Amino acid sequence: MTPLIAIAAEAAEQKSAEVTDWAGRLGWVAGLLLFVALVYWLMRQGWKWRGSLQSDLPALPAVPETAGEAKLTLNGRYHGSTTAGQWLDRIVAHGLGARSRVELTLTDAGITVVRPGANDFHIPADALREARLDKGIAGKVLAEGGLLIVTWEHGGVLLDSGFRSDRAAEHTAWVETVHSMTSATEGIAR
Repeated sequence: MTPLIAIAAEAAEQKSAEVTDWAGRLGWVAGLLLFVALVYWLMRQGWKWRGSLQSDLPALPAVPETAGEAKLTLNGRYHGSTTAGQWLDRIVAHGLGARSRVELTLTDAGITVVRPGANDFHIPADALREARLDKGIAGKVLAEGGLLIVTWEHGGVLLDSGFRSDRAAEHTAWVETVHSMTSATEGIAR
């Protein structure tokens, strides 16, 4: 029993080694913080560069005062816009790249997109091309059919905008209603 007590006493007396190279450790920490700051700065510069490349995109249509009676509404998240068919080519001009909460309202005049903390905009009915369910848009990938993608034309460019409802069962009604609105205007020149 005595050897066990001696081993326990020796273990209790052991201490961890003193840190003797504070300058080296602080240097590594400062270097790591500078590296992280550089990466964030480069990401910001890339975002600004992408915005300047897309500067020819005209200003977004303003939300109309009276849009008419709501056919459908949706509360959820706006995940961004991309060039149509290019799910990784994010559009950042005019705040279209900023993710946010969203309230969508579909009327005969089009889709009103209200985003708290970001720019609101309106997608006119004659600019709508299609709506579909998909699994991803730049920076967001979900299960198959997890995103509502609305394709619309703005400034001669086709855009895909991605939305996710708080209640995913609403997506199908949006696809069907937008499809009925676009197929009714197919014969009319856009």
